[in-house]
Amino acid sequence: MREAIERFINYLKVEKGFSENTLVAYQNDLYQLADFVAAEANKSGGMPSWSGFGRQGMLSYLLNLKERGYVPTTQARKVAAAKRFFRFMSEEGDLKDNPTQNVTSPKVGKSLPRPISDSEARLLLEQPTKLSTPEAKRDKAMLELLYASGMRVSELVALDLKDVDTEGGYVRCFGKGGKERLIPVYPRAAASVAEYIKEARPKLARGKDDSALFLNPRGERLTRQGFWQKIKEYAKAANLDTKIGPHTLRHSFATHMLSGGADLRSVQEFLGHANISTTQVYTRLTSEHVRRSYDKSHPRAK
Repeated sequence: MREAIERFINYLKVEKGFSENTLVAYQNDLYQLADFVAAEANKSGGMPSWSGFGRQGMLSYLLNLKERGYVPTTQARKVAAAKRFFRFMSEEGDLKDNPTQNVTSPKVGKSLPRPISDSEARLLLEQPTKLSTPEAKRDKAMLELLYASGMRVSELVALDLKDVDTEGGYVRCFGKGGKERLIPVYPRAAASVAEYIKEARPKLARGKDDSALFLNPRGERLTRQGFWQKIKEYAKAANLDTKIGPHTLRHSFATHMLSGGADLRSVQEFLGHANISTTQVYTRLTSEHVRRSYDKSHPRAK
């Protein structure tokens, strides 16, 4: 059964260009589903197989997820993975009937991303300047670049030296599906990256010939998890009460851009969203910000 999952994962990787993180998530969810199918088959004394797993089995799997305490968002993700997998199997001719046909995914309320204020962003970005290590210069450049561009953390750590133009003030990154986009960055961010490349990166590289832009102390590409740990440390040092996540600066970038007058289409391009409806969630945040400013400022609103 896992062989079919591996073929599906390879299809997502080669033909759809999915990121490594997304592929791992799909694989983990489908392995869990395979384990459930095997357990159910063992109860009835049968042999586990995808062809023997019907709609009733899928409904039982949904119930099992609920009983195990998975939140609706996680349930919905796992069901979405199963639907895509079984659609692939049906299209390949490996399944006659799709067990997810007419199975409704759990309803998930659309939660708004939580940005930090511009003053909190400045405070967070100031933290690495309190240190003089090569790692601190790297972290300063990464935080500035993240806030300047709205990139995903996975896109940030995937950057190579050739992807940044510090003189022109641009960064080139590859988003979901390998789609390339060119994003302008403000001078301070470009200067931080230039300083890191000139002064700190050679010390981290340790003589290794690596194309990666951001390196760890071993001279290897810094991982997403490694940088996320750094963000948490700087947020704690800045005494930020707001919960900081890997995409906090991305959300803040979008919100602050729209609050400052940027048009929705431009922000969509910067973020690399395929659909503008994904970007529109930030207009709700800026509307709330405008309302709070109005209530605070207008003499008759108090």
